[in-house]
Amino acid sequence: MKKTSFWIILIAAIAILAAAAALWLHLRHSDAAVANIYLDGECIRSIDLNEVTEPEIFTVEGEIGTNTVQVEPGRIRVLNAECPDQVCVQMGWLTSEGGMPIVCLPNKLVISLDDVPAKIGDAEIDGVVG
Repeated sequence: MKKTSFWIILIAAIAILAAAAALWLHLRHSDAAVANIYLDGECIRSIDLNEVTEPEIFTVEGEIGTNTVQVEPGRIRVLNAECPDQVCVQMGWLTSEGGMPIVCLPNKLVISLDDVPAKIGDAEIDGVVG
């Protein structure tokens, strides 16, 4: 009888911790509403997706051609690209709720969501410490 109640308490505690972690991750990502656009590792533009009121389309000149970027309230995507594989176009919309960064390797373009705008001209920070 005591073994059964131990396992019930243990499973309930794990379920509560998992729910708390999921809620924390959801709330943490909902703050990331600034799309920072990097070209060859340098920030060229920051857009607060919560402040966008009108759709906008602009082009970014990359190493092998252009990327056409479309911005709408709460979301951003690569609409068209002059690269052979079109992975960045196929990634679709990056929304203010979060998601994977949009990457165009041939043109060295990265669009990522962050909590704050990056300074124009700042290099993108990576996970390597020298």
